[in-house]
Amino acid sequence: MANITIRDLSDSAKESLRVQAAKSGISLEAYARLILQSASTSEDFLQPDILKLASKYFGDKNGVDLVLPKRTSSRPSVYFDS
Repeated sequence: MANITIRDLSDSAKESLRVQAAKSGISLEAYARLILQSASTSEDFLQPDILKLASKYFGDKNGVDLVLPKRTSSRPSVYFDS
């Protein structure tokens, strides 16, 4: 099992966590462990997928139909003599 130390946690945050832990009937340490374990498995903290975000706000079901131009390179190709 690993141990961590959390520095610079405000007294009010610690007290709030302590109260919530007491209301849940568990220790502050167990409550903090529960929060950290829950956060570590949550997808809310993962890198957002740009395709999922785009489909959430754009697309046929949201009334947006984007016509994307064909991508081309504006740079000339470089050829090396072998």
